[in-house]
Amino acid sequence: MKRRFEGQYNYCMVWVYMIKNKGNKLYIGVTQNPPARLVRHNQKQGAQFTQNSPSFEIVFLEKYTDLAAARKREIQIKKWRRDKKDKLLKRYLQGLETKM
Repeated sequence: MKRRFEGQYNYCMVWVYMIKNKGNKLYIGVTQNPPARLVRHNQKQGAQFTQNSPSFEIVFLEKYTDLAAARKREIQIKKWRRDKKDKLLKRYLQGLETKM
């Protein structure tokens, strides 16, 4: 269930990301550097939720040019039920448009 992001991480960009652990729990956040943020989560330096169950992997990334737009999208996704989040992940893994 992995899809690699093509291209370089640009510090002028902001990313909405989803990470998933072995227990199939999702965490959604915003960062400028997804790989570094993942390392922090897995070292129990992230949000309280991720400190309780590390070993996350990135399962979703969306790129934004400004923090306000990324935060808006993060909040939108967090409000969704799990089945809608799973549909979003499926679209992402298939390489389809994710801004639904």
